[in-house]
Amino acid sequence: MAQIIVSGVRYSGVWSLQAQMQAVAAGTWPGLPALYTWGNNSSGQLGQGDVVYRSSPTQVGNGNTWLNIAGGAYHTIATKTDGTLWAWGNNTYGQLGQGDVVLCSSPVQVGALTTWSNIAGGYYHTIATKTNGTLWTWGYNGQSQLGQGDGVLRSSPVQVGALTTWLNIAAGAYHTIATKTDGTLWTWGYNNSGQLGLGDVVLRSSPVQVGALTTWSKIAAGAYHTIATKTDGTLWVWGRNQFGQLGQGDVVLCSSPVQVGALTTWSNIAGGFNHTIATKTNGTLWTWGYNGQGQLGQGDVVYRSSPVQVGALTTWSNIAGGSFHTIATKTDGTLWAWGNDNKGQLGLGDVILRSSPVQVGTIATWTKVAASNSDSIALGKTS
Repeated sequence: MAQIIVSGVRYSGVWSLQAQMQAVAAGTWPGLPALYTWGNNSSGQLGQGDVVYRSSPTQVGNGNTWLNIAGGAYHTIATKTDGTLWAWGNNTYGQLGQGDVVLCSSPVQVGALTTWSNIAGGYYHTIATKTNGTLWTWGYNGQSQLGQGDGVLRSSPVQVGALTTWLNIAAGAYHTIATKTDGTLWTWGYNNSGQLGLGDVVLRSSPVQVGALTTWSKIAAGAYHTIATKTDGTLWVWGRNQFGQLGQGDVVLCSSPVQVGALTTWSNIAGGFNHTIATKTNGTLWTWGYNGQGQLGQGDVVYRSSPVQVGALTTWSNIAGGSFHTIATKTDGTLWAWGNDNKGQLGLGDVILRSSPVQVGTIATWTKVAASNSDSIALGKTS
């Protein structure tokens, strides 16, 4: 019986090896992740070829070779296992990287390269790295979030400097964050609330290093605040804080990184518009900040200015935040959502707000999640 290993999983079957390899290349091999979207579709950001909202997860196309996913306010970005980059949705500012400003309601490839790696989306701009460590940006640049030293829109990918040491990337509404392979942290763009972490509220049009530390690890952002972990497991935040999204027990703006508590067990991080989501290494889930739509998952609409655990479970895995909703997976592969649902972004087949986590369907093969303003994106195995 022929066997093949795909993405670390061993499959057995009666297909010949040649037939199996052809299936992998075509994106039809069982067990590879398919792409699903749901929620607001006013700009075609669900990739379904129309502008019709969906209140339940709907597969994008028939292929299942998707790898990474990210969302802007009204556009979606994804890479495939072959290293190609795809985008769709709103394109008013060239954020789809097509050299124009034409809306696309189905995935379109960005150029022809097969070397794209990490991706992130701001409100109206897109950021990506390549496998050679270079950094590229495009889209809206009114707040210099493209890092090009100016405020000029770009409708095609443009390299940020000449360095080949960029690693992780994230974006807020109008600012961009990135780490380098040496563990340093860099920010640029809009800084009205100190979200760049540079001790002031001055806009930067090119990357500027945040402090001198070389121990930064994961990064994420809300609309106007930034979240990061260090290699020692500590959690740091800065920027806007009017709803307590910095987790400091107050609503005081911070223009430099401040630690959230003293714990060294933080793991994954994500940001919504004005709320923050994080998991710990023990699998627990924590939220804080704005909660007017129940996005903290606490069963109410009361904001929290310090981290509060969501339930008592220790099985949470991947997390993402939309403007006013939250989605997460568990280690068993199930998908959960809560918060605002006015566009069906919770994927529950209706438009009813939920203030506590609710499972999305019964499938237990979800692997990655992302969220935009009022829509959701996820990867799940088709079989």
